[in-house]
Amino acid sequence: MAQNHQYDSIEKLLQSVKDELKDEPRIFKIFKNCYTHTLDTTVKTMPDGTTYVITGDIPAMWLRDSVAQLRPYLIPAKDEPEIADILTGLSKRQFMYIQTDPYANAFNEQDNGNCWEHDDTEMNGWVWERKYEVDSLCYPLQFAYLIWKNTGRTEHFDEAFRAGAEKILEVFRTEQNHEEGSRYRFIRRNTYYTDTLSRDGRGALVRSGIGMTWSGFRPSDDACTYGYLVPSNMFAVVVLGYLAEIAEEIFHDRRLRDEAKALRKEIYEGIESYGIARTEEFGDVYAYETDGYGQYNLMDDANVPSLLSMEYLGYEGRDKETAENTRKFILSEANPYYYEGSKAAGIGSPHTPAKYIWHIALAMEGLTVQSKEKKLEILRKLAETDGGTELMHEGFHADDDTRYTREWFSWANAMFSELVLDYCGYRVKRC
Repeated sequence: MAQNHQYDSIEKLLQSVKDELKDEPRIFKIFKNCYTHTLDTTVKTMPDGTTYVITGDIPAMWLRDSVAQLRPYLIPAKDEPEIADILTGLSKRQFMYIQTDPYANAFNEQDNGNCWEHDDTEMNGWVWERKYEVDSLCYPLQFAYLIWKNTGRTEHFDEAFRAGAEKILEVFRTEQNHEEGSRYRFIRRNTYYTDTLSRDGRGALVRSGIGMTWSGFRPSDDACTYGYLVPSNMFAVVVLGYLAEIAEEIFHDRRLRDEAKALRKEIYEGIESYGIARTEEFGDVYAYETDGYGQYNLMDDANVPSLLSMEYLGYEGRDKETAENTRKFILSEANPYYYEGSKAAGIGSPHTPAKYIWHIALAMEGLTVQSKEKKLEILRKLAETDGGTELMHEGFHADDDTRYTREWFSWANAMFSELVLDYCGYRVKRC
């Protein structure tokens, strides 16, 4: 595993943050623990120069989590080539995995056959789990782009990247017509209904040809109620714009650029035409999920991409008021997974017990407010709900933060770190 204390840029960053938080020593202490913990405990440089990143207490690499875990290191990477090497190494490994199976969400370190469960789906020895999630293909495109924009490095834009990008376009296109055109199936026996797909592994019926692309599972790894997961489609719109820019500026490939742009436009039109529901209390809001036939799931989930993370991801809809209405809705008790208690108020997830608020969602709330005072208020709340561990967790009970899930959850640590850096004026460049 990497040892972060050898990096001068991280030491300088830690000192800068400490100075900024001189009146908030507990926030700084937790930040230092969270920020150094990920590089020290989850990152492994492989013999081929790629980077393998475990999610924490599970010995597998999620395409989504690994990006979120290392995203805060984009800031020192511009001044530290060794950190940039770790990031580009992760990007290269992700696109190797995507070529292996673009429908899988989590992978093994080696071709060893380890897996979460022996599911009824097309498995291979590299795949830890094969839950198809749109965001699992969005995150690697986002990360590759952000590495370029924040460090200037481009060596990860190799033929493996191009081949992986082609696979992503192919899958997104196929899943615009899931019912008639997709061979993907997923069945997990003897489990909760949220861990498997209905209708012999195809999932709930959706209307084909509406622009959006289908997802079997959410970024929580729970099954979608309706297959058009709006926040993940929003993320796809953003990263397809990134891919079009990469195709033009790096590969000088007009065909790839035009394909990415065309697909981006179709998904965007699908969201704006089919992903908005009218409510009596809040007006027009983005749904969390829809089937394209007029059924909507009005909620939000702590896991990113979420409706709360729209601005963070870079999605801009046609009507700003719809986005504002959506935020009011999801940060209220009208959202069935918004909880209030004596310790905190915030968004949780059906992935964890009722009344468990997620640190990821609290951090995202802070990252999507403009007020520095509000950011500090949320940082204090995060620090007050660590269960005495001086690290972040998955979910904690709204009335008792010593009741929490996942002792070691690197994604939550990274989100707390990113909010601290944001508060101190250090932000990841998006363009």
